[in-house]
Amino acid sequence: MRKTLGIIGGVGPLATMFIGEMIVRRTSATKDQEHVHTIIDNDTSIPDRTAYILDQTKENPVPYLIKDAAKLANAGADLICIPCNTAHTFYEELQSASPVPVIHMIRETAKRAASIGAKRVGILATDGTLASGVYQQALIEQDIEPVVPDMAIQQQVMSVIYDYVKAGKEVTVQQWNVIEQAMLQLDCDKIILGCTELSIVNKDLKLERHYIDSLLILAESAIIACGYELNNPIRV
Repeated sequence: MRKTLGIIGGVGPLATMFIGEMIVRRTSATKDQEHVHTIIDNDTSIPDRTAYILDQTKENPVPYLIKDAAKLANAGADLICIPCNTAHTFYEELQSASPVPVIHMIRETAKRAASIGAKRVGILATDGTLASGVYQQALIEQDIEPVVPDMAIQQQVMSVIYDYVKAGKEVTVQQWNVIEQAMLQLDCDKIILGCTELSIVNKDLKLERHYIDSLLILAESAIIACGYELNNPIRV
């Protein structure tokens, strides 16, 4: 039985629009009526997730996420996804309050890494995601060794996310190569793009096979969970 998908968006706005496109492009369909029925709430009022994780005097995003889950369920969503890795720090709290199931983006990404035989996987994500340990734990549960950038490279990752993608600026190949080479020198056999803004970089720069794109994994997981088929074999 096919289900209606609700997307808690605005985290960030461009990644929300991109996952909508990904879902359409990855669904096996020949006409409008064969695509996933999707309800998108691009709620840009949700407070910054990393800011709250690192400093809990900042505004808590969880009440916003819970409110949006209820809103989407009331609008007819049978399950929900959130195109924001950092928001999954609060997954258990959100799922316990949500009227419908919430897809766990990070666990699905870790499962994909295991399915392709990855053993030592780099994590490119926000400071909040890394501080919460959600990716590290998910990878360890799949018998994969997690690898995080050093402080200097992590600062560059955060700059790409906040100073460039969220600010509507393009990231250059030269900027990205510094990050990529640093991770490859740590002997990573795969690198997770563990922030949805980095999926925009992947789209723009057409990154190579080293990467596992968490936003693509979420899109594919949502298509399958809603009872639809992918239009070609799963790739990373």
